[in-house]
Amino acid sequence: MYYVYVLQNEEGGKYIGYTSNLKRRFEEHNQGLNQSTKGHKWNLIYYEAFRSETDARRREVKLKQSSQARRWLYERLSESLCV
Repeated sequence: MYYVYVLQNEEGGKYIGYTSNLKRRFEEHNQGLNQSTKGHKWNLIYYEAFRSETDARRREVKLKQSSQARRWLYERLSESLCV
């Protein structure tokens, strides 16, 4: 399985990523092993699972490049978001 995920930090900042091992990747973010997320405590707030790596990568790119796609996702998650 491949995953597209959304993390949120203690300040309300969000990070969108892609991985084939969600648990390992989440731990790497919180251990400061990713330059983009270093220095924060992250919570996993959302993920989508895909059988196809191509589909997962395409979804990640769409969320990162399209402000409208991000906005729709965040609106959908609005009651789940901490900040």
